[in-house]
Amino acid sequence: MGISGNYKNKGNNMSEFTWSYSSLKQYQNCPKQYYEIRVAKNYTVKENEAMIYGKEVHTALEEYVRDGKPLAKNYLRFKPVVDSLINIKGEKLCEYEMALNYNREPCDFHDKNRWVRGIADLVIVDDDQAYIIDYKTGSNKYPDPKQLKLMAIMLFTQMPDIVKIKAGLLFIMKNSFLNEEYHRSDMDKLWKSFERPLERLEASYDYDQWVPNPTPLCGWCSVDTCEFNRPKTSPF
Repeated sequence: MGISGNYKNKGNNMSEFTWSYSSLKQYQNCPKQYYEIRVAKNYTVKENEAMIYGKEVHTALEEYVRDGKPLAKNYLRFKPVVDSLINIKGEKLCEYEMALNYNREPCDFHDKNRWVRGIADLVIVDDDQAYIIDYKTGSNKYPDPKQLKLMAIMLFTQMPDIVKIKAGLLFIMKNSFLNEEYHRSDMDKLWKSFERPLERLEASYDYDQWVPNPTPLCGWCSVDTCEFNRPKTSPF
């Protein structure tokens, strides 16, 4: 039985973990890293220059869209594409927080009974249609729409009047856009895309098994006690 039924009805009988798109992606990349950082909390993620820059850009765009705060000179190149978003009809919601509990019902973002949560960089609500935009400052080489799927699931649940969502990953450094469109009737299909990784994650909690997944990125991992941790070499 998949997530559409299994997770919805298990309640307190299920492993009590919370998740988000980023945490689930980290688990899929390497269960051991996920365990050491998010469960045992033996390590933290070390922020590199790209991560710090990404946060600065997100803050600048949030303040520009929400407050009209002028963009700094080094961010002015993003203005035309962000202005095109501002010109879309509808209410603009920046850094919009959403969360669902174990029964897949809306709850407060900080609710102790939350199951999954996420933050959409920009949501635009226009009657029964909405837009979800996520800013990306990294490469557009391997775009992953799963983040948009999860945001759409939560927005449909939070706002029952929404019947269609247009979503996109905006790679602002590359001036490219990955478009997706979802309908309320797609909900079961959208949930299904998370079924297998969530079942694997639950099994790891149930059996306390966190198998490392060696990749060329191991040299950048903060879990330096792992047997696969190696000196940094370019993964490309």
